[in-house]
Amino acid sequence: MSDSRRANFGSKIGIILASAGSAVGLGNIWRFPCQVGENGGAAFILVYLCCIVLLGIPVMVSEFLIGRRSHANTGSAYEVLSPGTQWKWIGIFGVISSFLILSYYAVVAGWTLEYMIASAAGMFSKNQDFTLFFNNFVSDPVKPVMYMVIFMLLTHFIIVKGVKDGIEKFSKVMMPLLLLIICVLVVCSFSMPGSIEGLRFLLKPDFSKVTSKVILDAMGQAFFSMSIGMGCLCTYASYFTKDANLFKTAGSVALIDTLVAVMAGFIIFPAVFSVPGLSANAGPGLVFVTLPNVFQLAFHSVPWLGYLFSLMFYILLVLAALTSTISLHEVTTAFLHEKFNMSRRKAACCMTAICIFLGTFCALSFGMLGSWKLFGMTIFDLFDFVTAKLFLPLCGMFIAIFTGWYLDKKIVRDEVTNGGRLHIGFYGLFIFLLKFVAPICIGSIFINELLK
Repeated sequence: MSDSRRANFGSKIGIILASAGSAVGLGNIWRFPCQVGENGGAAFILVYLCCIVLLGIPVMVSEFLIGRRSHANTGSAYEVLSPGTQWKWIGIFGVISSFLILSYYAVVAGWTLEYMIASAAGMFSKNQDFTLFFNNFVSDPVKPVMYMVIFMLLTHFIIVKGVKDGIEKFSKVMMPLLLLIICVLVVCSFSMPGSIEGLRFLLKPDFSKVTSKVILDAMGQAFFSMSIGMGCLCTYASYFTKDANLFKTAGSVALIDTLVAVMAGFIIFPAVFSVPGLSANAGPGLVFVTLPNVFQLAFHSVPWLGYLFSLMFYILLVLAALTSTISLHEVTTAFLHEKFNMSRRKAACCMTAICIFLGTFCALSFGMLGSWKLFGMTIFDLFDFVTAKLFLPLCGMFIAIFTGWYLDKKIVRDEVTNGGRLHIGFYGLFIFLLKFVAPICIGSIFINELLK
């Protein structure tokens, strides 16, 4: 249940940076460039921006107002606002999604840690087969598990410090550092010979490439990138102060999230196009196979610059992954802490232990447990499928329906206007998008993902 004595974020900038940290993650720096590469570049980006405005921001505001109004963890928020109804399952599935995602996301986060260390050791300036390097690493029975555990412990360390001294404090350090590294890397990437082709790929749209698949992929990326349906936004909003402007906060988060994603493209594609023979359409291997080749080949005449570029890039990935694992961990920690009256430390320890246990199986599914399959999927792929293709789109769709159709419009208006103190001229459009546009679009994503 809600508790008026719960912790709050201490400042508006803390609210924005923590919420942005929840949204910004490997989905921006890894998944977004992969989607751009596979869907034709600039045209995909324009469709993606439309999806952010029409789909992402309205549903994000919905999660914000549900969290702040209930002043409760995600698992209890819907029960507070709709007691005795089945709407409570939205929150429960949000909590389940968050710890399942954390369990396999921490594995990929561990990969970024390994690549950061390998880069620091100068391994990406040596002549080697990076496909073999990646395959040997992920199939190793020890290393992926070890790095996953280290990453979970880093996350745990921040979570146990609480909302102000942990999440907010570290967000104020990590997010500016992340943005600074991105800016430096963009400048370095632009300076590469042949980078103009990468910029043309990102800035000159070819609308003949806009198909129904591109539109659905752009909607799915917008949905995934902004952490909608995971419970992170709702949980963080429960710590918002009453004077926080929900629309401005959502707009700021969407702007930072999109800026990071697009600038990641400005880092990666000029670099990729600067090396003859490498493809922008490299899929998930873009970051872990293609880019190490870029670092090796593009800077062969200036090795120290290649070393610096690769090290900064993988530090960037680690920071982005950490901001996301923190928010995912907080969803379940807050739920256990409040629902079962545990101390925050005990709740965090329980969650860390569970995720390390499940994460171990996910990490080993690329090697010794690769033959363990259910419905034709490894453990890692099964967790990804259940969350990304089932739970998240369904939760997002029902969040829009809950706010647009069920929740008392006096509550909705009161929250978005801060008790009538703010004038929201597009309130009617906001409700229309929640009632009709968002559910239809998210439903389309859901069906499209199932049919892939």
